[in-house]
Amino acid sequence: MSAGAETKATPKWWSFGDLDGFFALFIDSLLQLLLITMFCTSPLVGLPVDLVAKFILPGAALSILVGNLFYSWQAMQLARKEGRNDVCALPYGVNTVSLIAYVFFILAPVYQANKAELGEEAAAHLAWQVGIVACFLGAVLEIIGAFVGEWVRRVTPRAALLTALAGVAITFITMDFVFQIFANPAVGFLPMLIILVGYASRLHWPLHIPSGLLAIIVGTLVAWSLYWSGVGLWSPPDTGAEIAFYPPQFVPGELFGFLFDPRAWTYLSVIIPMALFNVIGSLQNLESAEAAGDRYETQPSLLANGIGSVVAALFGSPFNTTIYIGHPGWKALGARIGYSAANGVAVAILCFIGGVTAVMEIVPIQVTLGILLWIGIVMTAQAFQTVPKEHMLAVALGLVPCLASWALVTTERALRAGGTSLYEAQANFLSQGVHLAGMIALDRGFLLTSMIYAAALVFIIERKFHLAAAWLASAGILAAIGLLHAYELTPAGVENVLGFVQRGGWWTPAAPVFTITYFVGAGLLLLLAYRTKRLDA
Repeated sequence: MSAGAETKATPKWWSFGDLDGFFALFIDSLLQLLLITMFCTSPLVGLPVDLVAKFILPGAALSILVGNLFYSWQAMQLARKEGRNDVCALPYGVNTVSLIAYVFFILAPVYQANKAELGEEAAAHLAWQVGIVACFLGAVLEIIGAFVGEWVRRVTPRAALLTALAGVAITFITMDFVFQIFANPAVGFLPMLIILVGYASRLHWPLHIPSGLLAIIVGTLVAWSLYWSGVGLWSPPDTGAEIAFYPPQFVPGELFGFLFDPRAWTYLSVIIPMALFNVIGSLQNLESAEAAGDRYETQPSLLANGIGSVVAALFGSPFNTTIYIGHPGWKALGARIGYSAANGVAVAILCFIGGVTAVMEIVPIQVTLGILLWIGIVMTAQAFQTVPKEHMLAVALGLVPCLASWALVTTERALRAGGTSLYEAQANFLSQGVHLAGMIALDRGFLLTSMIYAAALVFIIERKFHLAAAWLASAGILAAIGLLHAYELTPAGVENVLGFVQRGGWWTPAAPVFTITYFVGAGLLLLLAYRTKRLDA
């Protein structure tokens, strides 16, 4: 046996750190399932509780189970191939951003537009049908993306791949949930502190209790103590949860019977950007995993992404599943392979017995959010730590579109809660110094914008102006066909505009001003490239 072979480690399906990783991923998955339940049964979307419990949650759980089992197997293959016992499986689940997008830009508009004509029950069923078709079409696009993903990774600087990921981490993951912690610090602050102390200092708690588990135990005890004391700082919600057996139900008729209905294809303006979001987000997560020491092949990883979403749609879930953000965070917890499979099994059991909402009657949501805060700050830090020092400027620039998107989503949710909308309030924004048009423009295709800006600045820093020009030209093409910056503000909300549009008798790009601006910018960079080449000569 060679010396190299003797030093190879024997990988294991389970390690002690997998327990911490399991709790982190399970709590994250649970939060997505709770968001699905809360949003879908709200008056905005109007889906019956039975439909959510019998179709959507079991379908989502089956998709998560299939994906988690695959990524655990994939990690074991990598560990055996490289003779390592520190390989961490890719985390996988429902994507928060696409979940919110599908709720607010597909399910809610369909329900609200049809409930007066069809009645609430029929409108809710129609919204669900459109949702599962959207999930299926998004899955098909993800599968197509698997065959070009590796090329995208080769030509894209690491700063461009990581910056949008960091932007999503610090906004849609960290900020939304940390607000909930500080809204009720009596319940949420101590668990958050336990998470930060345990993970940041790598302190071992007594009896080697995982930090995530300790945070939940302590936070739950504090919350129930406050409730029993009668001080009014927390009370268990009445979810009306019922424990029963809800197996996944195969619904090809609901999916394929509606697949060619024009009403389903109306929402391609949401489906295409969200599919791109999942593909590009998965590429960024693969880049993130490689930066943490685990290089997974792009094509099978993305194919599993798409197949998992096909399973979700076929079993009644409107929500695509994808490789999760946060691989370095889970790896830093000590998670290896088994945590992913264990999460899939636990989520499946919970959904198949209708236990998702029942959990919230026992464990306050605030005590679980410190783990998401940790994952978010780890991902943001990694974007700066793993790029060359001179490329940090590009990472910072790439955060801007993500911040704009989060600000827009937050603003729109706040206005809807107040009984109004962006459309009705738009006239008042500019008078208050809020440039709504710029915020919306940056939000449309914000992940692509983030990547392009960061990549262009990387090549500008390196004085490779011809490559920077190529990236700006690609932004011009994407703006022309409506995947960047193109939108229409309507009473129903912000809608994407795809393809060339007839304006004043002329066919024009979807976002004409941005298209022209980007090509002019690319031309300027090409002139600089020519000038630099002559000076160097």
